[in-house]
Amino acid sequence: MPSQSRWSKFVRGAGIVGAVLLPIGALGSRLGIWPFLVGFLLLAVGVLLALMALLGGVARFVVSARRGAKSEYPALAIGVVLGLLVVGFVGSLLSTASGAPAIHNISTDLDDPPAFRAVLEHRQGANPHTYDARQQIGDAGTLGELQRAAFPDLTTLRSSVGVSEAVDRSVEVLESMGLEIVQVDRDNGIVEATDTTFWFGFKDDLVVRLRPSDGATLVDVHSVSRVGGGDLGANAQRIQTFLERFESG
Repeated sequence: MPSQSRWSKFVRGAGIVGAVLLPIGALGSRLGIWPFLVGFLLLAVGVLLALMALLGGVARFVVSARRGAKSEYPALAIGVVLGLLVVGFVGSLLSTASGAPAIHNISTDLDDPPAFRAVLEHRQGANPHTYDARQQIGDAGTLGELQRAAFPDLTTLRSSVGVSEAVDRSVEVLESMGLEIVQVDRDNGIVEATDTTFWFGFKDDLVVRLRPSDGATLVDVHSVSRVGGGDLGANAQRIQTFLERFESG
């Protein structure tokens, strides 16, 4: 029937367009074709189309099965599968976001956080680069309180290697994580780097501070996003990955 044909074509088309809009929106932002807000808008439209394909496809499957219209199955299957993939992917991201506090600034040392210097020229108009544990985050609490509650294991690492070796190891670990080294200050035991996300091209900055202490080296890390409020736990995960690789190195 013509109406059935239109329905199946719509479900298939919505699934395909919804799936395509996600990478197009994200990569367009990364390449500077449009602002990241436009990328988010395209992502939202893609999710809406995918949801329509998923729900409409399932409903149409039921109708088609009752009418014996098996010719519609392939188109409906494409729309439903693509819709499920898109909705599932975005749903997993939202699930992660719901478990992370709405913060984008993380430091292993809350009282004396490592300070940025070299990357500051690249952060014009970005989020504040300093870390203030007493900063109030809405009605949720202070930055320090939220970080301690969500990431209690992110603390200063005490390493047995010397500062000079620790600098080399820090550079090696950061490069292995895909970060771009901005500056290495061996005299002060400071390494600054920038991480760029794959899809939207968001940039987060990280500084490693290495200080001698009673024959050991204290390793502290500070990571902060340039844009956005919450970071889905990305800065904390970045610091955790660095510390684990540094310690095992």
